[in-house]
Amino acid sequence: MTTIPATGQTATTTPLHWRTATDLRDQIAAGSLTAVEVMTAFYDRIDATNDAVNVIVHRLPRDEAVALAATADDLRASGAALGPLHGLPIAIKDLVDVAGMPTSRGSRAFADRGPMPTDAPHVAKLRAAGALVIGKTNSPEFGVGTVTWNDVFGITRNPFDLSRHAGGSTGGVAAVAAGMLPFADGSDSGGSLRYPVSFCNAVGLRTTPGLVPAAQGATSWEPHSVNGPVGRNCRDVALLLTGMSGSDQLAPLSAGRSVAAELGAPASAPIRLAWSTDLGGLPISAEVRAAHAATRAVLEADGVEVVDVEIDTDGLDETWQTIELFGWFALLGTDPIEHPDAYRADFVRNVTEASGYPSGQIVAALDRRYRAYTEMASLLEDFDAFVVPGAPVVAPDADEKWVTEVDGVSFDRYFLWQRLACRLVPSAHPVLAMAAGFGTDSGLPVGVQVVGRYGADDELLALGDRLERILGVSDVHPELG
Repeated sequence: MTTIPATGQTATTTPLHWRTATDLRDQIAAGSLTAVEVMTAFYDRIDATNDAVNVIVHRLPRDEAVALAATADDLRASGAALGPLHGLPIAIKDLVDVAGMPTSRGSRAFADRGPMPTDAPHVAKLRAAGALVIGKTNSPEFGVGTVTWNDVFGITRNPFDLSRHAGGSTGGVAAVAAGMLPFADGSDSGGSLRYPVSFCNAVGLRTTPGLVPAAQGATSWEPHSVNGPVGRNCRDVALLLTGMSGSDQLAPLSAGRSVAAELGAPASAPIRLAWSTDLGGLPISAEVRAAHAATRAVLEADGVEVVDVEIDTDGLDETWQTIELFGWFALLGTDPIEHPDAYRADFVRNVTEASGYPSGQIVAALDRRYRAYTEMASLLEDFDAFVVPGAPVVAPDADEKWVTEVDGVSFDRYFLWQRLACRLVPSAHPVLAMAAGFGTDSGLPVGVQVVGRYGADDELLALGDRLERILGVSDVHPELG
């Protein structure tokens, strides 16, 4: 049985809120646990910790959630075929529509919206797979920035240290890390799913575009922003992905996409990794550099071949910025410009800047994006994956709006400290963010980003599962509640 280092308990005695999603799903299907028991355990955990962490910003009343679970138990008892996520609770990022729940997008401009009439495509898939949608998780305004705070719900804090940020914009990572949920959904256009994973000792996947369907209006044809799963380990992430993935007629990039598969037994073939310490000379804190080197040493000691490699990063920052900011203008038009008091100032600056982009700048960005794809595809012909640090620092102080300095380098815009994540976006390859260790100075989690082959998300998760077993830190939980 797996030992959980934070508690010393075995899987059979572990509290329900710390058991893996895969284990819970199997026990519900076998009848050794009921969905009502699981739902009650997670609601108890939410009651005990959410006030401190501030991540679940809307949820069903307990009696309604328990009633959903009771219906799931009745279905199992009837002998009906069950979905892969049957009976497991989940909450959805507050950028995504859930029927019957409001979507504020962390913005004062949308704070008074009523319940949404329909589910977003991947939410509908989650329900069809048997997941029980119980609420919404916090996000910064429109997902801008890689720490979660907004003027509607406030700051989401790190379960490992409540004086620190949990990261963002996928605040739901904090709910998973704190034991409030077995897993959560997220989205990522510049580290929104990956940075919080690094800060909270969790796992998340920036998926191949289209694998998880997304209907995003004017940007629905764009591979820039993707939805993806978050969990406590790679097997749970793969499980959740089975319920989120596949095609939807409202999501054009999803056409022809098959549903992801759960992980089988670990393979034994040799592992060969391309390795970068700073992704083209980006500033990285001394604590993260030391942790990244320690991660490499552990992998090499287990027989993993690690080779120093640097990719061509020239023009990637400008490419990401052009596509990211123009995407906001495409979605919202001039409303942030005309009503600036309703939006955060740096978001208004983004849209204003993008509204004046010349066509040549956009064309250059699209051209560089294609070359980024081909360059990464060529690199991964010789390696199983390309590995870089998960974030340039450990979780920052919660009173900071964004990180303004790393290793002596200052930043005057919120997204400049995100470049460790942003530079991987243009290639459109899947990126697995996973727990890798803890800083020796702060004791806080440190992660890695593992870039896999385009369209081979299942293969990447299987590799992550093997790396996770070598590193041995994914079962460490915070002392909270």
